[in-house]
Amino acid sequence: MNKKEKVQYVVDELERLYPEVPVPLDHTNEFTLLVAVLLSAQCTDERVNKITPTLFAKADNPFDMIKLSVEEIRQIIRPCGLSPKKSKAIYDLSHILIDKYDGAVPPSLELMEELPGVGHKTASVVISQAFGVPAFPVDTHIHRLMYRWNLTNGKNVNQTEKDAKRLFPREIWNKLHLQIIFYGREYSPARGARKNKDYITMKIGRKSEIEKLK
Repeated sequence: MNKKEKVQYVVDELERLYPEVPVPLDHTNEFTLLVAVLLSAQCTDERVNKITPTLFAKADNPFDMIKLSVEEIRQIIRPCGLSPKKSKAIYDLSHILIDKYDGAVPPSLELMEELPGVGHKTASVVISQAFGVPAFPVDTHIHRLMYRWNLTNGKNVNQTEKDAKRLFPREIWNKLHLQIIFYGREYSPARGARKNKDYITMKIGRKSEIEKLK
């Protein structure tokens, strides 16, 4: 298969496996999604979803969030890890959203990236899942699978994102990035991926990666 055929194979298989792709992080609005994605850094989505109901019951908007202290936020989000840094970021970005954007999350990648604790990946997730703007957030699963499938050289996540955007049609980015994550979790984990399960890697993967499969 040439690269174009490999790309189409990936798209077709992931669409067959995951015709519907629910957003993994529970949220009720753009603000709660932003906070949930921020919390998911170095923390599983499952754990984030256990913690956020308590936090969002107290504050599901920036106006209520700044009524809490940084320490109160930290106590709630502590199981997520990095809680001192994350709690301050949530508190500070809530102030900025109120002061600069009347409490709304700006539907702009560049403006979101200016907020405390919000990097390119977090902003990309929110812009795609909350506002429907085409983006291709690259997490560890996507970075791993794009390399395993020989669709990028794997040097860094920035290069992986560029290659993904170049190879895949813009109109499916928002759905496809979630489909790749779901496949990674279910069929091609970082450790313990198996030949009899990770069939996409077996079909199109780079030789060195196929040899690592159990």
